[in-house]
Amino acid sequence: MKLAVNGREAYAYTGGKPFDATLPCVVFVHGAVGDHSVWTLLARWFAHHGWGVLAVDLPGHMRSDGPALASIEEMADWTLAVLDAAGVEYAALVGQSLGSLVALEAAARAPQRVTHLVMLGACFPMTVPAVLLELSLRDVYAAIERVIVYSFSTLAAKPSYPGPGVWLRGALRGLMRQVLAHQSNPRLFHNDFSACDRYTAGLTSAALVRCPSTLLLGTRDQMTLPRAAADLAKALGAAVHEIPCGHFLMQESPDAVLRALRRALQ
Repeated sequence: MKLAVNGREAYAYTGGKPFDATLPCVVFVHGAVGDHSVWTLLARWFAHHGWGVLAVDLPGHMRSDGPALASIEEMADWTLAVLDAAGVEYAALVGQSLGSLVALEAAARAPQRVTHLVMLGACFPMTVPAVLLELSLRDVYAAIERVIVYSFSTLAAKPSYPGPGVWLRGALRGLMRQVLAHQSNPRLFHNDFSACDRYTAGLTSAALVRCPSTLLLGTRDQMTLPRAAADLAKALGAAVHEIPCGHFLMQESPDAVLRALRRALQ
């Protein structure tokens, strides 16, 4: 579905069903150098079980017009503007990695509009090694390879969605390369990871959140270590659900994530 947001075209995947703003709404926000496709299973399940779904492409990512936004705060304001453009008054926010910080900040900025907050692969602060940021400016494809090494705890997908034998690392490599190529912005990696690194308002913003909150954490996550989410969980008063997988929970353990998300949004 295409929307006009702040005078630019934005895209949101609706899970294979026409979007209905009168239904309970859930907004999915992807991570760095990603797009809506990382949410396909979850988006389709909720769209076919009584929810209005908006799995967005952030500005400058795949089908949403650029430029890419440089801060978590700007991305949060944009996400709330998506609700306005879609005619949605209240919504649950679900984000992964960078998207989890965007969802957190949006929930803090409009606590009266957010019914649930679910953060996957989250921690605070979400610091990024300087060597990775520097590498992304010199050789973005090498930086992508560095991220892929630490994104999964297994070499192959389990026999579930999207099917046996899926090469998780190759799929993530292909997605990140496609996102970079589609917008012709080789600095997008640096932009997104820098936004995570610079975000300092996490605990302050968490104190402003008024809705039920859940953290879904991979016990083998090497990108956002589960122990680094302890202060955030405490500030939110969040339920914490751990899943035996790495940073890309939705791809590595999709069925467990779906079960956990269904409980979180009940």
